Amino acid sequence: MLPIVLLAAYLVHFTLLGIEPYDRSVWWAENIPILLIVLTLVLTHRYHRFSNTAYLLMACLIFLHTIGGHYTFERVPFDIVTGFFELQRNHFDRLAHFTVGFYAYAAAELLLVRRMVTSRIVLFAFPLTIIIAVAGSYEIFEWLYAINADGRSGHFVLGSQGDQWDAQKDMLADTLGALAALTLFYFLNRTQVRQLHRA
Repeated sequence: MLPIVLLAAYLVHFTLLGIEPYDRSVWWAENIPILLIVLTLVLTHRYHRFSNTAYLLMACLIFLHTIGGHYTFERVPFDIVTGFFELQRNHFDRLAHFTVGFYAYAAAELLLVRRMVTSRIVLFAFPLTIIIAVAGSYEIFEWLYAINADGRSGHFVLGSQGDQWDAQKDMLADTLGALAALTLFYFLNRTQVRQLHRA
């Protein structure tokens, strides 16, 4: 039931934020990867149903990234957070990157439920490695888009906001999100994880 509710909410969310985005080319660039994620989850649902926790965690990126696509990440209304912490830039993109790491929960859950691994180390190391690889790949995508698109939309997709270490910090946010998700996964599934270790 929850996946259906989340899908319905996303379709409404996507439709509303598709109305007059700040930059249509940026909107497409930011939303195509998310649409592919949603499509993959829909098509695979009949073969493997993740837990509600996994779906909720995966939905975080989907909803936040769709917001970023509408405004562009550096223009998302995030002033209350920026002002409260006296930050020099809009960190909404860092929050979205942190939620990329949440997909490590679903990856670990898949490995555990399908009994695809017999090592507790691999159970946690593989999802973490996948997230780090995805993080690096996405930064390369942003870079390639920025140098091949027109200056305006390329600037907004790259979203560095003048920070020369933006890519590295984004990848760090992805990794920290994965570590947080895997910590939660362990505490919610520690009995099964310990049984795997004994096996």
